[in-house]
Amino acid sequence: MQTGSQITPDPQLTSVVETGPGQPEPSPAPTTPRKVGGGIGLWIRDLLISTGASILIITFLYQPVRVEGTSMLPRLEDRDRLFINKFVYHVTAIERGDVVVFRYPRDPEKSYIKRVIALPGDRLRIDHGRVWLNGMRMDESYVPKEYRDTKSMPEMVVPEDSYFMMGDHRSISSDSREFGPVDRSLIYGKAVFVYWPTRDAGVVR
Repeated sequence: MQTGSQITPDPQLTSVVETGPGQPEPSPAPTTPRKVGGGIGLWIRDLLISTGASILIITFLYQPVRVEGTSMLPRLEDRDRLFINKFVYHVTAIERGDVVVFRYPRDPEKSYIKRVIALPGDRLRIDHGRVWLNGMRMDESYVPKEYRDTKSMPEMVVPEDSYFMMGDHRSISSDSREFGPVDRSLIYGKAVFVYWPTRDAGVVR
């Protein structure tokens, strides 16, 4: 973001002079016909700049991805298209509840999308599908009752620089209950917005 932005007057705009009491009214300046071609040229220039800026934003900040699978139902469906923010975690911390994209620990060629459940140093256990974090039961409103399961896992402490991931569709999700906490270096984006299909469009929460 730039501060102290400058503006450059457009030569096609006619100057307006404000007169005060006792000052003579300035004689109107001779007008010249506007060039239609110049207006089209400026429009094309602005369009090209906007297109270039959009490409740079998508290339360096956002990346379109496609969901494959149903482990993040009900929010994300199979074949949904969404944008992930590749830059956000360079300036902000990963938080519980974030939906993130990471390289699968057992095969870095694959990418998974899951929800962050626990942070480094958290004490976590699962009792018949109920998640307990640092001695308190988590309120997981994003997991509908019909998608819960009854699996259990003994208490563990999430290692340093690692994150415990789970899918919202608990009964079918392959996640950190199976392959363990995910190292920070494997996380490369945050899911932010579904853009297709239109019925699913909206912010990812």
